[in-house]
Amino acid sequence: MPKKILYIEDNEQNLYLVKFILEKHGYQVLSATDGPQGIDLAVKSAPDLILLDIQLPRMDGYAVARILRSNAALARVPIVAVTSYAMAGDREKALGAGCSGYIEKPINPDTFMKQIEQHL
Repeated sequence: MPKKILYIEDNEQNLYLVKFILEKHGYQVLSATDGPQGIDLAVKSAPDLILLDIQLPRMDGYAVARILRSNAALARVPIVAVTSYAMAGDREKALGAGCSGYIEKPINPDTFMKQIEQHL
């Protein structure tokens, strides 16, 4: 059974690219386009990994990560921020909110899978 990855991302092009790469490598990909939808889908689907954009509508990724981390059923699921926030301190802020890792956008298709597999 393929590993299940939830990608919470509001940009259609980013969502398409990441989903394409992950599915090509045999992963099952679920997606949500805002924070509350992503939290609900994470609770219902119990993914093996959550990829999380930080700049989301309705609720930013930091708040989503904190809520996911407070849920006992999801506390051990790796959360990787996939974000264009690349200023000094942004990585630390994402890790401080509960993310396990941090990948800068635009993603590099050549190294993306290696980065993902480190968290699975």
